Amino acid sequence: MVRRANTQRAARAGGADGSASDLDSRPQGPLVGFTVLELGQLIAGPFAGQLLGDLGADVIKIELPGSGDPLRQWGRTTDDGRSLWWSVIARNKRSVVLDVRAPAGRDALLRLVAAADVLIENFRPGTMERWGLSYDELRAANPGIVMVRVSGFGQDGPHAGRAGFGAVAEAVGGLRAIVGEPGRPSVRTGIALGDEMAGVLAALGAVSALLERTSSGQGQMIDVALYESVLTFMDSLVSDYQTGGWLRERTGPTLPGVAPSNVYPTRDEREILIAGNQDSVFARLADAMGQPELTRDPRFATHRARGDNHEAIDALVAAWTRTHDADELVKVLASAGVPAGGVYRAPEMLADEHFQSRRSIIEVGDETGRQIAMQNVAPRITRTPGRVRWPGPPLGAHDSEVLGEQLGMNQDEIARAQGLTGS
Repeated sequence: MVRRANTQRAARAGGADGSASDLDSRPQGPLVGFTVLELGQLIAGPFAGQLLGDLGADVIKIELPGSGDPLRQWGRTTDDGRSLWWSVIARNKRSVVLDVRAPAGRDALLRLVAAADVLIENFRPGTMERWGLSYDELRAANPGIVMVRVSGFGQDGPHAGRAGFGAVAEAVGGLRAIVGEPGRPSVRTGIALGDEMAGVLAALGAVSALLERTSSGQGQMIDVALYESVLTFMDSLVSDYQTGGWLRERTGPTLPGVAPSNVYPTRDEREILIAGNQDSVFARLADAMGQPELTRDPRFATHRARGDNHEAIDALVAAWTRTHDADELVKVLASAGVPAGGVYRAPEMLADEHFQSRRSIIEVGDETGRQIAMQNVAPRITRTPGRVRWPGPPLGAHDSEVLGEQLGMNQDEIARAQGLTGS
């Protein structure tokens, strides 16, 4: 296994347990000692790499010469042009430039594969094969390698060759059909949800294969399709239709048959989400509202009855919330044991005492000393917690460390592997 000895520092970063790790970039977490090669770009594959790196894996991000991963240019930027999205998704990773399309770059990659545990790629199916980097070729270099392949429609089937972004997967996988207001066009969430769903499953597949390898000694290939990843999160959507002909449609902020569970207005013109649908919880909500008789109303006495009469119960809850400020409501409902919370944006997250107490958001120093706020590691693991050690690095920041020190390549060999001179 390739181990790293990086000297880059992540000031004020922290472990997922909330502990301080001031100026400490040592790897920490249950995946310490595992090496991941990330050839993916944009979101789905790199998000899987982020999750594995958060939990301690040494993630070596392989980028093509030129501008590297296009995500370096996406989203909001700092005054000096640094992508903040890149700072998050590429955190804890080492950046190495290799032209894997050329023989010298391919050979260097295979030398890294020989000492690695996982390789993640999310190119269109057939791309790795054209580069001479199929699973069989990787396995010849390292029988224990786990190859995680993320694509729009999977590695086989009639649509395998189609280009597929997460947004398309959200549509094909069923999400877009049920998100939005009734009678209105579908909408998207403000994040790359489809890609990130696939990234979670890709990371899960990698860890599962590594666990199996402890007994078999063999690696294997993980096939993650974006559309199937979205489909996995669709609850009983297909079963509902196949067994009873019930076709889920857009229902706005509510979940069909589950009430009261909605976003409600407040006196100070904010919003509060209250999830009071379970029978015992609804009884506590009714008491908090000063209307305990609601539990005896046939329209609201059972979970199914409230689902059938969701508009009526939502109107009653909204009439109550409009007479109180949001913060007051949260405290009242918390005391009553009713799940509720404000509809947070970044300012509310940064100001919330619970976020602060658990260090749910941390500040991580980049190579210029700038502090960048970002979410901490999840999940929290008690004995071997993960850690954010540094934000996304500059392109090729670790060329000398990985190619020179680990592989023993000289400057001419590195230049050829990066396509800067003839191979």
